[in-house]
Amino acid sequence: MMRDAQTLEPHEGRLTRPAFWSALGAPWSSDDEETLVCCQVRQETHDVKSFFFMSREGRTFSFEPGQFITLELEIDGETINRCYTISSAPTRPHTISITVKRVPGGKVSNWLHENLRAGDAVRVLGPAGEFTCARHRAGKYLFLSAGSGITPLMSMSRSHHELGEDRDIVFIHSARTPDDIIFARELDLIASNQQHFRTSFVCERVGHRTNWPGVTGFLTLPLLRLIAPDFMEREIFTCGPAPYMKAVRDLLDEAGFDRARYHEESFSFDSLSPAEQAAASEGASAPVEGEAASGETQARYAVTFAKTHRDIECGAHEHVLDAAKRAGLRLPSSCTQGMCGTCKVKLVSGQVDMRHNGGIRQREIDQGMVLLCCSKPLSDLVVDK
Repeated sequence: MMRDAQTLEPHEGRLTRPAFWSALGAPWSSDDEETLVCCQVRQETHDVKSFFFMSREGRTFSFEPGQFITLELEIDGETINRCYTISSAPTRPHTISITVKRVPGGKVSNWLHENLRAGDAVRVLGPAGEFTCARHRAGKYLFLSAGSGITPLMSMSRSHHELGEDRDIVFIHSARTPDDIIFARELDLIASNQQHFRTSFVCERVGHRTNWPGVTGFLTLPLLRLIAPDFMEREIFTCGPAPYMKAVRDLLDEAGFDRARYHEESFSFDSLSPAEQAAASEGASAPVEGEAASGETQARYAVTFAKTHRDIECGAHEHVLDAAKRAGLRLPSSCTQGMCGTCKVKLVSGQVDMRHNGGIRQREIDQGMVLLCCSKPLSDLVVDK
């Protein structure tokens, strides 16, 4: 629980409780309040920290467990957007938290660990995302995570726990060593309070814990069958590094699991390859392929953002996200290269030329979803945003 000393503000030489502790405030929106205040930093493991944020104006946070927010950070004179899954539960609406693993060479994760402190203000967008059990109600769930991929599943677990829903959940988390298990004590607490919530930890090696009683090695199909014999009947949510995600998909395919009941969220910008990071860091002002060098007039189209009632113009050889940012719209985005899926939206009407790099699935395209960062208009557009 958050300590009073880190959340209370001085008033005439003494600390007073914020007035909104006794009542729910208006819902927070990044359109109304661009910045949040970091109110606590919590060390989870030797290389993982949780950062808690609150609204200066006492607004409350509404989101679905498993969704993410986008931080807009100024690092070394450069504006960088990064997406982080919310690790807190919407059942505690006065604060919102992210849990960040320090990645060797990761520009943003290292900056957050070294610089972000209680009292600092951060520009935030969101929440957004479709990776949530709230949209896939089921009698039984299987949560599979590795490393910091535990965060969205922790938000889901916390939500069920705090709502008193004793949902049938098997939570299997993989880590390098027992000391690298994030939220280990809290997961044990949830399991002790909920009759149908079961946890199992799989560690690659024991590390310094020579008395580790749990499983060592990697998650395999025989091990999965041992821990969750009825996994074929469960709705499965998975999050973790790319190799882990592939291993999970492979073992589920081997078992013949119905992919219609499989959901995953794996993107982490800091884990991209150096080549991908270099591509993603290129400025939005770089020349667009096919743009006329002679300055000849190009076709321009109207783009309407239905929910925010904003209208902009976008050139035929310009990505919609670039045009929106130039017009002053704040939209969730991260890689700007069609890899992460952060800027995914529903295209209500119109046509685009989208050249993505894996950030969107074919079934989503078939449903009318597009990535604004890599889509050029072929007509006037209406976007559900």
